[in-house]
Amino acid sequence: MRSRTRELYKQGTKLKLRPQPFQVLQLLAERAGDMVAREELKERLWTKETFVDFEHGLNTAIKEIRSVLNDSATEPAYIQTLPKLGYRMMAPVTVVESPAQNETANPKQPSTAELVNRRILPERRSEPAPRHRWVLPLGASLLVVAAFTVYYQWSLHRKAPLAENRLMLAVLPFENLTGDAGQDYFSDGLTEEMIAQLGRLDPQRLAVIGRSSVMRYKQNREEPQKIGRELGAQYLLEGSVRRDGGRVRVSAELIQTKDQANVWSHQYDRELSDILTLQADIAQAIAGEIRLTLNSPQRNGAVRPALLSSQSYEGYDLYLRGLYFWNKRTLDGFTKAISYFNDAVKKDPTSARAYAGLASSYVLLVGYGGVTSTELKMKAHDAARRAVELDGTLAEAHTAMAVVAQDCDWDWTTAEKEYRLAIESDPNYATAHHWYAEYLALMGRLEEALAEMERARRLDPQSLIIATDKALILYYSRKYDLSMQEYLAVLEMDPNFPRARGLMSVYVEKGMRTELLATVDKLERHGEKSPWEWGELVYYNGRAGRLAEARGALKKIEELNKKQPIDPLVFTFSYIGLNEKELALQYLEKAYTQRSIALTSIGVEPWYDSLRSEPRFQTLLERMNLK
Repeated sequence: MRSRTRELYKQGTKLKLRPQPFQVLQLLAERAGDMVAREELKERLWTKETFVDFEHGLNTAIKEIRSVLNDSATEPAYIQTLPKLGYRMMAPVTVVESPAQNETANPKQPSTAELVNRRILPERRSEPAPRHRWVLPLGASLLVVAAFTVYYQWSLHRKAPLAENRLMLAVLPFENLTGDAGQDYFSDGLTEEMIAQLGRLDPQRLAVIGRSSVMRYKQNREEPQKIGRELGAQYLLEGSVRRDGGRVRVSAELIQTKDQANVWSHQYDRELSDILTLQADIAQAIAGEIRLTLNSPQRNGAVRPALLSSQSYEGYDLYLRGLYFWNKRTLDGFTKAISYFNDAVKKDPTSARAYAGLASSYVLLVGYGGVTSTELKMKAHDAARRAVELDGTLAEAHTAMAVVAQDCDWDWTTAEKEYRLAIESDPNYATAHHWYAEYLALMGRLEEALAEMERARRLDPQSLIIATDKALILYYSRKYDLSMQEYLAVLEMDPNFPRARGLMSVYVEKGMRTELLATVDKLERHGEKSPWEWGELVYYNGRAGRLAEARGALKKIEELNKKQPIDPLVFTFSYIGLNEKELALQYLEKAYTQRSIALTSIGVEPWYDSLRSEPRFQTLLERMNLK
């Protein structure tokens, strides 16, 4: 490795490596054995690049380094990824003095510097380097000199391309100035609608951060520069809203994060029936200020919507209320969302968004509730089909149709087609990328799934549900260490995030009984539990050898089942945990007969591994077209 000429050699062969990846490799080698934080890499190598998508640039550099070195992301011999933290050079690095003279004396004879630099990167081993070799060996006989002199000035003046040539914009939660917390649904709804409007404005040049990431700033506003760094956004849209009778006053301000400059601001006083036109006006004003070129009117916010009739506005207001509860992602929230969405379509039968909200709410209610309901699935199917009929350009409609085809119909072909249509309709719709990643994982296309989840994460970098489902896909991939790191990162942000309970499954697979039981005990003290949670307690206690506790939780499930039939998969998981395979298979077949939504993970979920050699299990995979 020759820092002065930016050349990399392996066994005397010069390897091609672009300047930016070369500098990343150089810094990692300089700090071999130690973690180099992502933030440090950004400060050292991307300092002056105001409009560079740092995450994309760094990920691309690491991929290029791995490609050149024939390294593996899953079983690395050189570069180890520490999720959300940084990278570490795993291979031992030797740095010795190299005289500068006579480097070109004999072009056929490798120079001293070249010979030295060949020693920096050893031959890739067939197995990962053992942990004890991650420390840089510096013997007394070695002289550490200029072979690794870092020259970063070149990088400070280099312009790297924008990721996908897009700017990043974050719409911060609009402030509710009414003083009435009951109006939060309206200000939150306006925030989400502005995200959607701006996301459709010019998807090829503008990416808009998703709702989950911006809502964390609702109660805790930070300095624009800090928010920009955390979200990777060059621009912020801040605003406030006040409703008074039949009128609404909206103030909006566009801020450039690099210098906190106010780029544009305006205040609007409109009739409530003019709310959609107001949002389009704000979107187009922003487009002008950041010099975006508007695309075709069918796919962006450049079209000025017509004024809402009195009845349509009432339907839109009900839709916003439903959206507010849908975003809570709880059983009670979905139930309330369904009620409001139903009222919305009664007031405005042409509301494709309300129908899409209904469809996804029905599916999620069944999935979260641990029940089987043919009636709810049929309602989901009808609502999704109606949403697409009303507006075939609406990403939410195609996403709803996709999840219904996936979870209710097991129609994998239609599901993928609809996910792709959703992403084509609105490339900035993070939920479409997120749910498509889940679909890819269920199909066993795990590397594709991780790549798609990364696209969702870029659009919604602070989303706990996206981070959790990335951990789930890593778990499906049997990458348990990486999965555990992702789950722990989520729990660090929110120790009570329900979906992060998946960490217990990782503990099971890694044989971490002490950690498992500590988490199980917390779940047991949780109070009222859903059927899924009771099933988890049977499974985890059974796998940990606490059979009395497992049998006790099973009795609770049986009591719940007498009051309302629950998903047979709850019993399947329970009997797998108790190592009663025959009963587990019987309930698995019942789950197939009742088309359990959760059965879609049968091809990749490690919980089923003890059953995979059974002929009946393999037959089930074939019947579901998962084999």
